Amino acid sequence: MGKEKHIRKVEELFRKSPVVDFSSIARITKTKNYSKQLIRNLILKGKIKKLAKGYYTIYDNASLVIFCFKQAYLGLQDALSFHNLWEQEVIPIVITTGKVRTGLRKVLGANVLIRRLNRKYFFGFDYYKSRFYLPYSDIEKTFIDMVHFKENLSREILKEIKNKINMKKFNMYMKAYPKKFKNRVRKLLEQGVG
Repeated sequence: MGKEKHIRKVEELFRKSPVVDFSSIARITKTKNYSKQLIRNLILKGKIKKLAKGYYTIYDNASLVIFCFKQAYLGLQDALSFHNLWEQEVIPIVITTGKVRTGLRKVLGANVLIRRLNRKYFFGFDYYKSRFYLPYSDIEKTFIDMVHFKENLSREILKEIKNKINMKKFNMYMKAYPKKFKNRVRKLLEQGVG
């Protein structure tokens, strides 16, 4: 009976939260070994999926990997697409301050790109609701990050950004950056050319 109760509580946890970590499951079962066995069985039955080491979900959404990082948000082309500024199909792009391996990763069978950012530039994002509340960089920070990571911006996208950007917020963000970089970003914005 005890194990049945644990399974019900764990399944309830997955219904309440899009991402569940191993320690949350271990707190319910009170033993690590049983938690590992329970997770293995739930994965084999197709009830849960492994997102990353120690993180699980019942959903088929690779963007949920964002919750596997301590400090992170979804950005670059992924954020441009979210803000309706990018037409092409994109993969989730995680911007993190964590000391993690960068580059492409497979998450739930899909590609996810991990990029690392200096902690002093970790700002300019908010939680937006799609199916879940996910942290995306706002338009101003997305533009700055695109320049920071040397990503290409077409003339059309620059024009769209220029039309939608909040200059007060943009200028506040720019204070964090070195002068040379500020000049490059401002020049690009003023010219509206890539």
